[in-house]
Amino acid sequence: MTTLGDVARGDEWIVEAFGIAAERLADRAVLASLVDRMVHELALRPVGAGQWHVFPPPGGITGMLLLAESHLTVHTFPEHGSLCLNLFCCTPRAAWPFAERLAELLGAERVTVRHLERAYARQALASR
Repeated sequence: MTTLGDVARGDEWIVEAFGIAAERLADRAVLASLVDRMVHELALRPVGAGQWHVFPPPGGITGMLLLAESHLTVHTFPEHGSLCLNLFCCTPRAAWPFAERLAELLGAERVTVRHLERAYARQALASR
């Protein structure tokens, strides 16, 4: 079993969502609403306005929000009905209900979530 004990660590989530309507994945307002909801519910601290790049159709949208905690990014692929999201927080925090919220806000049919505990000290990971 691996433990992090009382060492410096953070959390990272890598999320992939599938089965989303192309129109929603190409709508910057829909994605901004998703990001706003995450900021509010997770008590994240943006250090500025989000940056967005909208690709020409049939391309999607890439968005990034720089956080005092680290970053939140989203990449959409309307042509595949999918979205990739990454949230990295340099301090530990509770998980957000990614699958439920992406189904609710975007209509995602399937969501995979990978959670990584990020340790910052070389001796941080100790095996028992």
